Amino acid sequence: MTTQPAQISTDLASLNGKAYPIIPGETILSFCRRNLGQDSIPTLCDAPNLDPFGSCRVCSVDVALVENGKTKTMASCHTPVTKGMFIQTDSDSIQDLRKNIIELVLTDHPLDCLTCEVNGNCELQDVAARVGIREVRYPEGKNHLHYEKDKSHPYMTSDFSKCINCYRCVRACDEVQGQFVLSMAGRGFDSHIVKGIDESFFDSDCVSCGACSQACPTSAISDIFQSKSITQAEKTRTICTYCGVGCNLEVSHKNGKILSIQAPYDATANSGHTCLKGRYAFKFYDHPDRLTSPLIKRNGKFEEATWDEAYDFIADKFKQLIKDHGPDSIAGISSARTPNEENYLMQKFMRAVVGTNNIDCCARVCHSPTALGMQRAFGTGAATNSVDDVYLTKCMLVIGANPTDAHPVTGARIKQVAMKGVPLIVIDPRKIELAKYATYHLQLRPGTNVALLNMMLYYIISEGVADQAFVDARCEGYDEFKEHILQLDVDQMEQITGVDKNLVREAALCYATAECAMEFHGLGVTEHTQGTFTVMQIADLAMITGNIGKPGAGVNPLRGQNNVQGAADMGAQPHQGAGYMDVTNPAMNEKYNLFYGKEVPSHVGLKIPEMFDAAIEGKLKSLWLIGEDVVQTDPNTQKVIKALSNLELLVVQELFMTPTAELATVILPGASFLEKSGTFTNGERRVQRVNQVVEPIKGCKSDGQIIVDIMNRMGFEQEDYTAEGVLEEISQIVPFFKGITRENLGVNGLQWPVLTHGVDTQILHQEDFKRGKGKFHYFDFKESNEVEKYEKDYPYIITTNRELEHYNCGAMTRRTGNVEILTEDVLLICQEDATKNGIQDGDMVCVESARGKADIRAKITDEVKPGVLSSTFHFPEIMLNNITSDEHCSEAMCPEYKVVSCRIRKAKNLGARKPGAVQEKV
Repeated sequence: MTTQPAQISTDLASLNGKAYPIIPGETILSFCRRNLGQDSIPTLCDAPNLDPFGSCRVCSVDVALVENGKTKTMASCHTPVTKGMFIQTDSDSIQDLRKNIIELVLTDHPLDCLTCEVNGNCELQDVAARVGIREVRYPEGKNHLHYEKDKSHPYMTSDFSKCINCYRCVRACDEVQGQFVLSMAGRGFDSHIVKGIDESFFDSDCVSCGACSQACPTSAISDIFQSKSITQAEKTRTICTYCGVGCNLEVSHKNGKILSIQAPYDATANSGHTCLKGRYAFKFYDHPDRLTSPLIKRNGKFEEATWDEAYDFIADKFKQLIKDHGPDSIAGISSARTPNEENYLMQKFMRAVVGTNNIDCCARVCHSPTALGMQRAFGTGAATNSVDDVYLTKCMLVIGANPTDAHPVTGARIKQVAMKGVPLIVIDPRKIELAKYATYHLQLRPGTNVALLNMMLYYIISEGVADQAFVDARCEGYDEFKEHILQLDVDQMEQITGVDKNLVREAALCYATAECAMEFHGLGVTEHTQGTFTVMQIADLAMITGNIGKPGAGVNPLRGQNNVQGAADMGAQPHQGAGYMDVTNPAMNEKYNLFYGKEVPSHVGLKIPEMFDAAIEGKLKSLWLIGEDVVQTDPNTQKVIKALSNLELLVVQELFMTPTAELATVILPGASFLEKSGTFTNGERRVQRVNQVVEPIKGCKSDGQIIVDIMNRMGFEQEDYTAEGVLEEISQIVPFFKGITRENLGVNGLQWPVLTHGVDTQILHQEDFKRGKGKFHYFDFKESNEVEKYEKDYPYIITTNRELEHYNCGAMTRRTGNVEILTEDVLLICQEDATKNGIQDGDMVCVESARGKADIRAKITDEVKPGVLSSTFHFPEIMLNNITSDEHCSEAMCPEYKVVSCRIRKAKNLGARKPGAVQEKV
């Protein structure tokens, strides 16, 4: 957790004979560190991201309330400093006390420092030296001989003979992750840490976040990478590649090899925490499966080529297609996993070099409805607040998101706040982990978000709890909106959603009457035919209750991939260029023309689904695709394959040979996030520096340099890629990046808009909305076309989700130890539906839709209601998207992954298939 800068008072306290001003509420330990330095007082049980605990007493100091008065020994870590205190940090008695404490600890600790993995980086070792331990006067204990090392887990290890009972691991599991896996058993010298019900790391409910390992002051809990060892020669700070939280990572590396990753405590985005993907799932970067040479397909087979050969092949074909069929015969799909700078160059290439607006990115298939809906309501399609505002809010609303799996650090924060009593409303068809902590779980039928949110809006208006002053002063369209809402048949909405209207009423009033309420939403909102409308309803909820433009409030989309926000900011979309300027607006178009020195097209280009349609029709001849496995992750797999197979030229820029890459004409081996520099923009608009840790794998190039090389091959002069140079160019064309330089981003980045040098914006719309006044919109509920067309023959609804251990198509995580934790996609099915269809837990189930079928192993659970199924598409062996549909959001064309009509039966003739040990670590 990060806090606002504290205000120093005029009150004083004496510290070793000198008076210093105090900060109200700070502890003696903080007071001493602030004035004497971080190492002024030794500690063992204290950690930067944990609450004061006071178990070790090594931090004790002498305190008197009058000068030269009687002193009392106090633990400085949890004792508040007060006006008039006289504090001595190193009196003779305090030094003797600390030495005695450490001697007692060492009696039951193996003295094998020279062979210990944390030798030289052990806090116990440091404190022992600090207090002057030269010998241990007490008899040696034997407890440290009783413990065997736990190496059951792909990442986590323990050797409790090294444990000093400081409780830091227990508190990290409780206070940071909120998992409560670790606890202390026994008493006195028999006290010891246990995992779960005294089981191994692997068998416990551990989610492998590594918070306990980072917190441990010794090597009692560690990991297979020995991340606390000091053998690492260098440390480089960069940003995680996996989700929109934007966790800062401190990467240790030596001789061009990455050794381990830790989470820096001073990171605003993640405050010393990260998930197992960010901390441990990095070994994909040098996996043997990495592509290491350009490949050109000749006579149906890939052949290695030089970079010059690949560039000439691509450039010559592009030129020929432009000449024969025009620039709109070419399209590009940029990557939300690559930095802003590379996305900017990709859209610049398509617009200024090729001459088309046929550019899109994976935001299309996740949060395009968020951007469009919030732009229509507020004028800006980005999160209004910082995630840290969760510590200020009085009510949380989570809609269509499972942040403990998909955005684990944010999910852990929400969970911690909920456990401390802040009301939490969860709207989701599944009993996600946060539902256990929710005050209200509105478990609606998939596809009925609009109906349920209309119910909430109805009760807010009919119960007279709308913030009329805010509405009157800052919004428009309310009277018409109100009229429509009050005409709703709430009983009908109850029947449609399957949620008790009284429960909806209670939740609506809880949200509306809170001093400030904060909303988070994910793909369960956007990936529907009414996705954009649902986002606009969420905006209605925030405006009608005055929850915009203030701390602890707002509308906050949880962005799926690490740079979805940035890819859209940079113009990787067909209707808006860099900085969200409308390509059809003559003034905006002229601005681009002058800036690029080329005439940029002024008509809207193709969105991703339209690209596939155009390819099948023969209108689109070529597609350049960067870092997206559309065959595995886009809906209606067979249609995607048909579209890609019909192209004359398919260029795929990738790390691995994915199902999409297999269809390519040319494959270009790109670089991972650890091998490049740039910036990522996280879900709270925070632009952060990505710093290259190691050189690209031999034979690979950074994606930015590849784009630049082809730009030059096509006759457009573009300087070689540098993160600094491209960011400077971006700041000249993207208005809300105007005040950003690579240098002034610092270690924690800046939240756009940054209009003047280094001055960022934590909260949007504090005085005015970007569009002037916030706009209310009303929408009737409409059943999904998928359900209307296929309900009779396909009576079940399957909705897609993401698991903690894997990421999207799993191309990276399946090449790490994560695949040992979660081994396959599974089908979540309730007991009632399983029994009805003769399915037992672990059986293979054939799930069939109007498009195709997939065989998935059943996992019987109470997480879903009867009639509802759920699964993931992390593993290409399953290819779940064979069954998903062509239905899209009516406004943004985001695919409707969340409502797929299907039928099920026990699969036939799969007895020879290896049974999966479904280890679900949630």
